[in-house]
Amino acid sequence: MQRYLITFSYDGTNFAGFQKQPGLRTVEQELEEALTFINQKKKTSLVASGRTDAKVHALRQKAHFDLAVTITDNKLKRALNSNISDEIHVLEVEKKEPSFHARYQVKEKKYCYLLNVGEYNPLLRNKVYQYNHELNVKAMQKAIKYFKGKHDFRAFVSENNTKENCVRTIYKVGIKRNKCDKNILEFYFTGTGFMKYQVRNMVGYLIKVGEKKAEPKSVIEVLESKNRKKAGKTAPAEGLYLVDVLY
Repeated sequence: MQRYLITFSYDGTNFAGFQKQPGLRTVEQELEEALTFINQKKKTSLVASGRTDAKVHALRQKAHFDLAVTITDNKLKRALNSNISDEIHVLEVEKKEPSFHARYQVKEKKYCYLLNVGEYNPLLRNKVYQYNHELNVKAMQKAIKYFKGKHDFRAFVSENNTKENCVRTIYKVGIKRNKCDKNILEFYFTGTGFMKYQVRNMVGYLIKVGEKKAEPKSVIEVLESKNRKKAGKTAPAEGLYLVDVLY
């Protein structure tokens, strides 16, 4: 058996998320079906760096699996891309030691969220949150800095009643305007890991700050409250991108 790590991208628009779900179309299911076919029809499981929700996109998602067949990295890449839809694309394939684990050995994850403050753009309706109103970007840029560091993010996690440990470290944050379209705001987060809806909940609160309904420094109070209700609305899924996973 040989363990492989693949790097792949996908458009999450028409998927019910990454993880397999009975009766629903998912990224994991489509990749596993292709792997099973390549692996002489032996059921082959995929272990991803983490899951993404319905309509969330990925630029460089990572996953590992084991194959019994002998195949070069290049041929495996071509075989995978020939047996999956054009909504998913395998970018890289590399051999790994049997001890490698795509989820447990993650050191950093990078996410980006895109939001349109200009006119509604039908071409980007599934790729960007169509907020379509101006926001106080300077206030949001101040507020996002309070997420940086090691915190208990329970107030920004939708499953906080069942999650025992919500402590994570965020290394880098930022908000800037897209170079090609100044109406598109780009939110960046890099950290040890992110829990369910965490990034979308943080963006949702930053929007509240941008609407002048909360002060930038209030992020601290919400974090310390550990109360999900204090954080407010969750930003829509279509603006979220898993940018990269580092080991």
